[in-house]
Amino acid sequence: MTNSFFYPKVDLTGRVERAPIDLGFGPLPSPGLDSNETKTSFKDVVTGLANNLNNDLNAPDKLLKSAMTGDSDVDIHDVMTAMAKAEISVSVATQFTSKVIQAYDKIMQISV
Repeated sequence: MTNSFFYPKVDLTGRVERAPIDLGFGPLPSPGLDSNETKTSFKDVVTGLANNLNNDLNAPDKLLKSAMTGDSDVDIHDVMTAMAKAEISVSVATQFTSKVIQAYDKIMQISV
């Protein structure tokens, strides 16, 4: 006898919704879902990521300047959060760059 009595049958796939992801380069193509997929070039993706990285790196400076001038809307916790986000963004950008260089090296090693 199985213990199916204790495990309710829940349809999780019917309750899952697509979450919008904004990476700065427009809508992500969803394979198999739309026949009118928008095509983004690699250049557009890298440009969008670089712009987001630049914004993330400038955000802590702007918030710190506002906090130092006495703006009551800016808290030191906001500055620290922005600095942590900038640090993570730099880490991701560094990893992305190294992966692109590794892929380029592998492509160049392919003999025709």
